[in-house]
Amino acid sequence: MDVEVIAMSTDSRFTHKIWQDEELSRMVPGGVPFPLLSDAGGRIGQAYGIYDEEAGVDIRGRFLIDPDGIIQAMEVLTPPVGRNVAELIRQVQAFQHVRKTEEATPSGWRPGRPTLSPGINLVGKVCEVWKPEMAF
Repeated sequence: MDVEVIAMSTDSRFTHKIWQDEELSRMVPGGVPFPLLSDAGGRIGQAYGIYDEEAGVDIRGRFLIDPDGIIQAMEVLTPPVGRNVAELIRQVQAFQHVRKTEEATPSGWRPGRPTLSPGINLVGKVCEVWKPEMAF
């Protein structure tokens, strides 16, 4: 998909190695295929607004950063709630499409589905152009 995936937590690189070897490799054959980085001290988490000072940990956050270094999307979840990889992939596809075409992708958009062309002609006519039942 022409993306770079990086995972980061306040855990040490040694904890990440054990997590990869003992847990992740059981969930994903060979473990996750991207680096697990350590944010010991939470400096990176602080910069992104996800560091919990009291607990000394980064809260689970996901950031989509475009090739220009601009955050296009972020999601922060508390630890008991799992993430949705399918939604992450859909969002990456939508952001890539928007970047190439300057079209807008409506809610639930998937590749091959209709897009919207932002402009004065669309105002008040979104439901005529985009069929919400196609989104889900």
